[in-house]
Amino acid sequence: MANWEELVELYTDYLIVVNGQATATGLSAVLDNEISHDKFTRMLSSGEFNSRYLWKKVKKSVPQVESEQGCLIIDDTIVEKPWTDENEIVCWHYDHSKGRNVKGFNIINLLYHSNDISIPVGFEVVKKPIVFVDKKGKRKRGSEVTKNELMRYLIQRAIQNQISFSYVLMDSWFASKENFEFITKHRKHFIAAVKGNRLFAGSLEDKLKGRFERVEELGLRDKESVRGYLRGYDKEVVLTCRVFTNKDGSTGRVYLVCSDVSLSSDHIAAIYQKRWKVEEYHKSSNPMLRWQNLPLKG
Repeated sequence: MANWEELVELYTDYLIVVNGQATATGLSAVLDNEISHDKFTRMLSSGEFNSRYLWKKVKKSVPQVESEQGCLIIDDTIVEKPWTDENEIVCWHYDHSKGRNVKGFNIINLLYHSNDISIPVGFEVVKKPIVFVDKKGKRKRGSEVTKNELMRYLIQRAIQNQISFSYVLMDSWFASKENFEFITKHRKHFIAAVKGNRLFAGSLEDKLKGRFERVEELGLRDKESVRGYLRGYDKEVVLTCRVFTNKDGSTGRVYLVCSDVSLSSDHIAAIYQKRWKVEEYHKSSNPMLRWQNLPLKG
């Protein structure tokens, strides 16, 4: 007789592999009706599989690894569901890693990393309940809140849950003035990737006189850093450049900004390297991630 946790595991595995409509009846059929579809239906209606639920599952583990130098890692991922009927969760989202819209569900994840251990501590599913027609007559969906607002909500919950951390790590998608101000208001620091077209002033005088340059035109060498100001953000930051080699032998650059102006370029890069833990998390089959599929039941 499968218990509640085993039913969750079976259903989430089923959601990952099914291409069409996901139903409790369909899963029961896959299992040769060894488990009644009613049991899956009762399991799905027994509670909300949300961020609060996740926190209840992990909150005893966090104190075992946490430290003041811990990091919160924020990132989003899109799980493509091209054959599922469109709704407020499964719909079209812009995938900035592919540069195009894809059909699926978009999840914002918050990962806590400390002492070489990563623990998921929050998530939000992007919902688009607003249906409208654009100027070209195309039917589209919109959200009631932005992804940046969801990001700040997740960080706020982590603070309320008294998770110890010093840095919030994020990619350029979340590198906005509002997010920077929110993080530093809570006496935390951020390290974020920024695009090469962001504008930067190398001194307070240049900032006040409106003398900004594109980050990519500053001529920063690998591991070189400079203090200054991003346009639109009032506080001083450290800007550093890291040059990397792609698999095809070509080179690329990533520009990082950090609100902790006491850090060296190497220290900033070492902390930001931890952000890749969230990419490993996205690719894993961790049940904590798969729970977020549960609202997609048919």
